Amino acid sequence: MRFELFIAARYLRAKRRQAVVGVITLISVIGVAAGVASLIIALAITNGMERDLQSRLIGSTAHVSLMRVAGDGIRDWRPLLEKLRHVPHVTAAAPGLYGQVLVSRGVRSGGALIKGVIPKDEETVSDLLQSVKVGSAAELEPENSESAGQQVSESASQVSGSRAIPPIVIGSDLAETLGAQVGDSVLVTSPQGELTPLGLVPKYRTFQVVGIFKSGFYQYDSSYAFARLTDAQSLFSEPDLISVISFKVDDLYNADRISRVIEAMAGPGFQTTNWMQDNRELFRALKLEQVVTFIVLALIVAVAALNILIALTMMVMEKTKDIAVMMSFGVRAEQVRRIFLMQGLLISVIGTVIGLIAGYALSWMGGHYRFIHLDAQVYSIDYLPFAPKLWHAVLVGAVSLGVSLLATIYPSRSAAKVLPAEALRYE
Repeated sequence: MRFELFIAARYLRAKRRQAVVGVITLISVIGVAAGVASLIIALAITNGMERDLQSRLIGSTAHVSLMRVAGDGIRDWRPLLEKLRHVPHVTAAAPGLYGQVLVSRGVRSGGALIKGVIPKDEETVSDLLQSVKVGSAAELEPENSESAGQQVSESASQVSGSRAIPPIVIGSDLAETLGAQVGDSVLVTSPQGELTPLGLVPKYRTFQVVGIFKSGFYQYDSSYAFARLTDAQSLFSEPDLISVISFKVDDLYNADRISRVIEAMAGPGFQTTNWMQDNRELFRALKLEQVVTFIVLALIVAVAALNILIALTMMVMEKTKDIAVMMSFGVRAEQVRRIFLMQGLLISVIGTVIGLIAGYALSWMGGHYRFIHLDAQVYSIDYLPFAPKLWHAVLVGAVSLGVSLLATIYPSRSAAKVLPAEALRYE
């Protein structure tokens, strides 16, 4: 062990003449540990929020969506769908028909976005139908059909004939709002009504709930519903029309580039959006929150560093005689300065290690047991996620040690300026 480190460790363990110096040193260690642990937990939470929101958004929505610019829907879509399935980096494609509806059961009602789908295709671009917790999405499969082409070409009357009441799958929060369970019937009303002698009358149709999905993402669980594509077309009086073609790609972070290729292949009159464009503001806000949280909680480490400065300053005053004796034996001023620098470093290292252990332990417990629950209506997810990363330890440790070392500069310089003759004159 180097001479300076040996003396610094002895000073740190030695019994104090003034108890207050030892108390302040202990407070410094606890302060550094608390600051480091808080930073690790805060970064784990913000990273967990970003990770969970991104994974759920990506799992619940398509990577790329193609729509008509005019917004009047896509007709003769089958050849276009087959053509775009062969675009490089596209791994799956599925047609869909969106529409805003009112879903009611008795006196209860709620707005919903219903999507007409071909289940086998939809499951390749979205995980929502795979998150059915009660019932089964298999009920959405058209009966007596051999291929996807035959499925979507069936007329609404043929579908209605094969099943008296068409099936629907709804989100768990929407089901709770309606008080609906699997097997119950709900009335779906479309604002795109029919023209009658009495004027425009909203069109409605009874559906049977065959499945309830729970994605954990409130936006979808509270307002999404799935029906067969032919049933949705019949409800909206739009035979053989879709509003969107959804795509899954092999590289999430190249979705923007791939979407431009799809748009060019589709030709004029089409436009694409991707998951990064749709959620840019959300992830930008999460990044900003992470930076602000780091800066604010780093002030805890700064306060702990002030305690280190006070403790070392008082220790220099307490050890003035010892410093003078060492210097009279030939210890250089640079060595005295390094003694107190290392003493401050030891305080910081001990506090940082304790803080890292506590921070990662609490983050692991929070992520494993999910004991902190959130209001899904406010935060979109129903629990507080923790996702600590190893590089967080490097970042937080570097900040903690750097700030603490800055706090040791003044007391270490003061110790190096002690004059042995002056310090020992009255001893």
